[in-house]
Amino acid sequence: MDVSHPPAAPQVAGRERTLALLRERIVAFAASRIQGGAAEDLAQEVMLVLQEKYAHVERMEELFPLCLRILRFKMAAMRRKAYRHGECNQLSIEDVMLPGGTPDPETRAERREFAERLEAAVRKLPARCKELLRLKLEGLTFAEIQKRFGLAAINTIYTWDFRCRRQLLRLMGGSWEKHS
Repeated sequence: MDVSHPPAAPQVAGRERTLALLRERIVAFAASRIQGGAAEDLAQEVMLVLQEKYAHVERMEELFPLCLRILRFKMAAMRRKAYRHGECNQLSIEDVMLPGGTPDPETRAERREFAERLEAAVRKLPARCKELLRLKLEGLTFAEIQKRFGLAAINTIYTWDFRCRRQLLRLMGGSWEKHS
Protein backbone atom coordinates (compact mmCIF):
# COMPACT_ATOMS: atom_id res chain seq x y z
CA MET A 1 0.00 0.00 0.00
CA ASP A 2 1.32 3.41 -1.00
CA VAL A 3 1.22 5.84 1.96
CA SER A 4 2.17 8.92 -0.09
CA HIS A 5 -1.35 9.34 -1.51
CA PRO A 6 -3.63 11.85 0.18
CA PRO A 7 -6.57 10.42 2.16
CA ALA A 8 -9.84 9.97 0.39
CA ALA A 9 -12.27 12.91 0.30
CA PRO A 10 -14.90 11.32 2.61
CA GLN A 11 -12.26 10.76 5.30
CA VAL A 12 -11.10 14.40 5.13
CA ALA A 13 -14.68 15.71 5.27
CA GLY A 14 -15.42 13.45 8.26
CA ARG A 15 -12.33 14.63 10.12
CA GLU A 16 -13.17 18.29 9.43
CA ARG A 17 -16.71 17.78 10.74
CA THR A 18 -15.34 16.09 13.84
CA LEU A 19 -12.85 18.91 14.43
CA ALA A 20 -15.53 21.56 13.90
CA LEU A 21 -17.77 19.86 16.45
CA LEU A 22 -14.85 19.54 18.87
CA ARG A 23 -14.01 23.21 18.42
CA GLU A 24 -17.57 24.22 19.32
CA ARG A 25 -17.44 22.11 22.46
CA ILE A 26 -14.01 23.46 23.41
CA VAL A 27 -15.18 27.07 23.02
CA ALA A 28 -18.30 26.35 25.10
CA PHE A 29 -16.26 24.68 27.85
CA ALA A 30 -13.65 27.46 27.91
CA ALA A 31 -16.31 30.20 27.87
CA SER A 32 -17.95 28.64 30.92
CA ARG A 33 -14.71 28.99 32.86
CA ILE A 34 -13.04 32.18 31.61
CA GLN A 35 -14.33 35.53 30.47
CA GLY A 36 -13.76 37.63 27.41
CA GLY A 37 -12.62 36.49 23.99
CA ALA A 38 -9.96 34.23 25.44
CA ALA A 39 -12.18 31.17 24.92
CA GLU A 40 -11.86 31.49 21.13
CA ASP A 41 -8.09 31.96 21.39
CA LEU A 42 -7.68 28.93 23.63
CA ALA A 43 -9.83 26.80 21.33
CA GLN A 44 -7.61 27.83 18.43
CA GLU A 45 -4.49 26.86 20.38
CA VAL A 46 -5.99 23.48 21.29
CA MET A 47 -6.86 22.84 17.66
CA LEU A 48 -3.29 23.66 16.64
CA VAL A 49 -1.90 21.21 19.20
CA LEU A 50 -4.30 18.54 17.91
CA GLN A 51 -3.21 19.08 14.32
CA GLU A 52 0.52 19.20 15.09
CA LYS A 53 0.95 16.53 17.77
CA TYR A 54 -2.14 14.32 17.68
CA ALA A 55 -3.01 14.03 13.99
CA HIS A 56 -2.99 10.25 14.39
CA VAL A 57 -5.93 10.33 16.86
CA GLU A 58 -9.18 10.15 14.89
CA ARG A 59 -11.95 8.73 17.05
CA MET A 60 -14.22 11.21 18.82
CA GLU A 61 -14.10 9.10 22.01
CA GLU A 62 -10.36 9.71 22.18
CA LEU A 63 -10.28 13.26 20.79
CA PHE A 64 -12.75 14.86 23.20
CA PRO A 65 -11.01 13.90 26.48
CA LEU A 66 -7.68 14.76 24.88
CA CYS A 67 -9.00 18.21 23.89
CA LEU A 68 -10.31 18.87 27.39
CA ARG A 69 -7.00 17.89 28.94
CA ILE A 70 -5.07 20.16 26.56
CA LEU A 71 -7.55 22.96 27.22
CA ARG A 72 -7.16 22.64 31.00
CA PHE A 73 -3.38 22.86 30.64
CA LYS A 74 -3.73 25.93 28.39
CA MET A 75 -6.15 27.63 30.83
CA ALA A 76 -3.80 26.95 33.75
CA ALA A 77 -0.89 28.38 31.78
CA MET A 78 -2.97 31.44 30.89
CA ARG A 79 -3.88 32.03 34.56
CA ARG A 80 -0.26 31.64 35.68
CA LYS A 81 0.85 34.13 33.05
CA ALA A 82 -1.87 36.61 34.05
CA TYR A 83 -0.84 36.28 37.70
CA ARG A 84 2.85 36.79 36.86
CA HIS A 85 2.04 39.90 34.84
CA GLY A 86 -0.27 41.27 37.52
CA GLU A 87 -3.26 41.19 35.18
CA CYS A 88 -5.48 39.40 37.66
CA ASN A 89 -5.49 42.45 39.97
CA GLN A 90 -6.13 45.05 37.29
CA LEU A 91 -9.41 46.88 36.97
CA SER A 92 -11.13 47.55 33.71
CA ILE A 93 -11.10 51.19 32.64
CA GLU A 94 -14.90 51.05 32.48
CA ASP A 95 -15.04 50.08 36.17
CA VAL A 96 -12.91 53.00 37.39
CA MET A 97 -14.55 56.35 38.06
CA LEU A 98 -12.15 58.94 36.70
CA PRO A 99 -12.38 62.49 37.99
CA GLY A 100 -13.52 65.09 35.52
CA GLY A 101 -11.25 67.80 34.23
CA THR A 102 -12.85 70.47 36.38
CA PRO A 103 -12.41 70.67 40.15
CA ASP A 104 -15.37 70.13 42.44
CA PRO A 105 -17.24 73.18 43.82
CA GLU A 106 -15.45 73.01 47.18
CA THR A 107 -12.01 73.07 45.56
CA ARG A 108 -13.03 75.94 43.27
CA ALA A 109 -14.29 77.93 46.27
CA GLU A 110 -11.05 77.28 48.20
CA ARG A 111 -8.96 78.39 45.23
CA ARG A 112 -11.06 81.53 44.76
CA GLU A 113 -10.74 82.41 48.47
CA PHE A 114 -6.98 81.82 48.36
CA ALA A 115 -6.65 84.00 45.26
CA GLU A 116 -8.61 86.78 46.97
CA ARG A 117 -6.41 86.55 50.10
CA LEU A 118 -3.27 86.56 47.97
CA GLU A 119 -4.44 89.52 45.90
CA ALA A 120 -5.29 91.53 49.05
CA ALA A 121 -1.86 90.73 50.55
CA VAL A 122 0.02 91.66 47.36
CA ARG A 123 -1.79 95.05 47.27
CA LYS A 124 -0.32 95.81 50.73
CA LEU A 125 3.29 95.06 49.64
CA PRO A 126 5.72 97.91 48.94
CA ALA A 127 6.25 98.90 45.28
CA ARG A 128 9.70 97.25 45.07
CA CYS A 129 8.24 93.88 46.19
CA LYS A 130 5.36 94.18 43.71
CA GLU A 131 7.80 94.88 40.88
CA LEU A 132 10.05 91.98 41.94
CA LEU A 133 7.06 89.58 41.99
CA ARG A 134 5.87 90.85 38.60
CA LEU A 135 9.29 90.24 37.03
CA LYS A 136 9.52 86.77 38.56
CA LEU A 137 6.04 85.92 37.22
CA GLU A 138 7.17 87.05 33.77
CA GLY A 139 9.84 84.34 34.00
CA LEU A 140 12.92 86.51 34.37
CA THR A 141 15.93 85.04 36.14
CA PHE A 142 17.50 86.71 39.16
CA ALA A 143 20.39 87.90 36.96
CA GLU A 144 17.94 89.55 34.54
CA ILE A 145 16.04 91.15 37.43
CA GLN A 146 19.35 92.46 38.80
CA LYS A 147 20.00 94.22 35.47
CA ARG A 148 16.46 95.66 35.39
CA PHE A 149 16.95 97.16 38.85
CA GLY A 150 20.48 98.30 37.92
CA LEU A 151 22.12 96.64 40.93
CA ALA A 152 25.79 95.70 41.21
CA ALA A 153 25.33 92.51 43.28
CA ILE A 154 22.90 89.68 42.59
CA ASN A 155 22.81 88.88 46.32
CA THR A 156 20.78 92.06 46.78
CA ILE A 157 18.02 90.55 44.63
CA TYR A 158 18.17 87.31 46.64
CA THR A 159 17.79 89.29 49.86
CA TRP A 160 14.92 91.38 48.50
CA ASP A 161 13.17 88.24 47.26
CA PHE A 162 13.51 86.55 50.66
CA ARG A 163 12.23 89.62 52.51
CA CYS A 164 9.33 90.16 50.09
CA ARG A 165 8.19 86.54 50.34
CA ARG A 166 8.45 86.67 54.14
CA GLN A 167 6.41 89.88 54.21
CA LEU A 168 3.82 88.40 51.84
CA LEU A 169 3.51 85.33 54.06
CA ARG A 170 3.03 87.54 57.11
CA LEU A 171 0.31 89.52 55.29
CA MET A 172 -1.37 86.21 54.41
CA GLY A 173 -1.66 85.45 58.11
CA GLY A 174 1.60 83.55 58.63
CA SER A 175 0.53 80.57 56.52
CA TRP A 176 -0.40 79.87 52.92
CA GLU A 177 -3.33 77.86 54.22
CA LYS A 178 -6.61 79.40 55.32
CA HIS A 179 -6.95 80.09 59.06
CA SER A 180 -10.25 79.22 60.68
